Amino acid sequence: MCLPVRLHFDAASCRYTERVPLVLSILALLPELLAGAGILFSAFALWAARDFVRAAQALPREHPAPPSVSILKPVKGADPGLAEALRSHCTQDFPAPVELLFAVHSLHDPAVPILHALAAEFPHLRIETVITPLTLGTNGKISNLAQLLPHARHELLLLSDADIGVGPRYLRRITAPFAAGPRTGLVTAPYRGRTNPPGRPSFGSRLEALAIATDFFPGVLTARLTDRGMRFGLGSTLLLSRPALAAAGGLEALTGVLADDHDLGQRVAGAGFAVVLSPEPVSTAVPAYTFAQFWSHQLRWARTVRDTRPASYAGLVLTHPVPWALLAVLATAGSPFAWLLLLLALLGRITVALMIGYGLLGDRRTLTDLPLLPVRDCLGLLLWAWSYAGDTVEWRGERFRIERGRLLRVIK
Repeated sequence: MCLPVRLHFDAASCRYTERVPLVLSILALLPELLAGAGILFSAFALWAARDFVRAAQALPREHPAPPSVSILKPVKGADPGLAEALRSHCTQDFPAPVELLFAVHSLHDPAVPILHALAAEFPHLRIETVITPLTLGTNGKISNLAQLLPHARHELLLLSDADIGVGPRYLRRITAPFAAGPRTGLVTAPYRGRTNPPGRPSFGSRLEALAIATDFFPGVLTARLTDRGMRFGLGSTLLLSRPALAAAGGLEALTGVLADDHDLGQRVAGAGFAVVLSPEPVSTAVPAYTFAQFWSHQLRWARTVRDTRPASYAGLVLTHPVPWALLAVLATAGSPFAWLLLLLALLGRITVALMIGYGLLGDRRTLTDLPLLPVRDCLGLLLWAWSYAGDTVEWRGERFRIERGRLLRVIK
């Protein structure tokens, strides 16, 4: 009676022990497959960069007869570097009329003295500070811009964040695509991080700037290639024609969304206008983030992208070759093939950093911060996973819930 029982138990144990190595083999193979996919993505990002450079070379370098431009900026607080960033828009080598309009919620805003000083320094420009007291939606930036828009006089409208710094021929170059004719509706521009203070940035700000140069902008280029053209905008530069803005539904339609720059570009493209990514990079201020602040900002960024491009965002799991290759080394107890994958992953990511972060964006800190790239990539994979753990974000000290692209204020 014992023998059949023992035989049955042994057979089951045998099947169990056969399955264990199979499961372990599959688990060990998965990091290798994902690392390989990440290496291929690095190659694809370089191909996307090549396509972008070719398209940029086909554009006129500068507009031969630039149209007049109204620059609209929402301002809140006197962050470090604000005066220099705003001044860079006042010293443009640009032959057409330019006006700068600043929206503030109150005259008690700490930035107001800076804005008044700027107007006194450049009396030949129309520089006005406009009080925008109304709250038109949960997106305070767009709410201010929508109230500022009626004060604009010129043909083209340039919307950009207050901390954006630009070169002296910036306006000449970003207006260039409009020389192609009325089909151009929006021009947007890439950006690099400008750490504060410049000489001794915090660990969190170095990671943030590195993420922009080696993760965010390569992602923009690959999205541009897979979408067969730009279908979204970047908040660093949103240069619009008035007909394109009207066809997109105006700014009031964006007062409740988080990714207003993305949605504005999407609406302009949907209305039949061309959205162009300019080759003229600008800079955005990166505060002296603590690690916690870096994590919070990156998480807001991640959940915004997850909400606006859910399918593409899910695929980002394939864009982190370094952490997957490290896991492959651990899972295979250091097999030669896993070490080779790790070497290729590092080479791919370094090449992307040099060709895109340094080459296209001109971010010199990318060179000095290359040793942080594996750390940034491992954190990027953790952020990707953690972004699915909730739908709330923090923005300027307030907490919001994202629901189908809309911002809903969380009541404490």
